[in-house]
Amino acid sequence: MLETLLEPLQYSFMQRSLLVAIIVGIICAVVGSYLMVHRLALLGDAISHSVLPGLAIAFSIGANIFIGAFIASIISTLLINLIRTRSPIKEDAAMGIVFSAFFALGITLITIIQKDNKIDLNHFLFGNILGITLGDVRDTLITGVIILLVVVLLYKELLFYTFDPLGAQAAGLPVNLLNLGLMMLIGLTIVASLKAVGVVLVLSLLITPASTAYLLVKRLQQVMILGVGIGILSSISGMYISYFYNLPSGPAIVLVSFGLFILAFLFSPTQGIFSHPVSTFSQPSIWRELKSLIK
Repeated sequence: MLETLLEPLQYSFMQRSLLVAIIVGIICAVVGSYLMVHRLALLGDAISHSVLPGLAIAFSIGANIFIGAFIASIISTLLINLIRTRSPIKEDAAMGIVFSAFFALGITLITIIQKDNKIDLNHFLFGNILGITLGDVRDTLITGVIILLVVVLLYKELLFYTFDPLGAQAAGLPVNLLNLGLMMLIGLTIVASLKAVGVVLVLSLLITPASTAYLLVKRLQQVMILGVGIGILSSISGMYISYFYNLPSGPAIVLVSFGLFILAFLFSPTQGIFSHPVSTFSQPSIWRELKSLIK
């Protein structure tokens, strides 16, 4: 058993991949906890799709793709806020408009680049964690440290803002700056996760571990800690499954994370379907409504 667990670690590319997967599992769970509490899952999806033009442009000019992706995420965030605040369009509609336009632009730019370079850039979409280099490990580690430091320093303020934005504003907190800071944290987290799972699957790592933890515990600090454990477990397990069964790494990590969520959804001691079959969340029952319509 021990030999089986140690076998992948004899390869340097697996060592790098596992390290990046662990870092991504940690930061996604921490930032995802704020996203889930603040009900901003769609924003995470919007930003993850919006980084694609930045990736393509940075690649074409020979710049660091992490920097290009981060700049694109900031531009998309500012544009969403501009549409939301300067027009009657609601935030969810603004997100849909911006992320679809940025995603289409990114696909177009990637197609143009591939005509001249004949290089496969599809790993931006679906991840390529097994192709991680030492430079990628360095960039991901630096980004992860920055994210965790900001969360530690602004934990109370972000906690107050995410749970009660109006109360935070009344208390004199700079809610606009906190909102921008949270958007930047989301952007950094997505950028750090690109090589692991790509822009298509990154939302799952942002939301699923935190959501799984939320089914098991209630306090935000507990959700973060348990979510980190779930994120790390999902990342390591997904990498091992990918190695032994020759599966794509990003989707394997996401599927393990989803499997853990299903287990919590079914068997959570306080909210599981099987452990608490009758709950307020199931009322009114869809089956009773269907029966009443048939009658």
